[in-house]
Amino acid sequence: TVMGIFMVQGMLIGVIGILIGSVGGVLLADNVTHVMRVLESWFGFQLMPADIYYISDLPSDTQPLDVLKIVGLSLSLSLLATLYPAWRAARTHPVEALRYE
Repeated sequence: TVMGIFMVQGMLIGVIGILIGSVGGVLLADNVTHVMRVLESWFGFQLMPADIYYISDLPSDTQPLDVLKIVGLSLSLSLLATLYPAWRAARTHPVEALRYE
């Protein structure tokens, strides 16, 4: 059905975005101190001077359960965002959709 096609396409786009975002976010969070050092060398100044912030690196603790919760919530939102356009596409008659093409 038309609704099924739109649902599959919408969820596929959502899943790809969630995978890229999750992997990128976890990698960035696990290497935030190194990323900060690289940015400092590129821009030529300290982003977090130790004499002001009293820390030498940025602590990061990635919790797998938190990542799974965020992935689940993102999948749910992706599904919700796909429902209405798929429903509208299923209700549209092909002749009406092609009338102005």
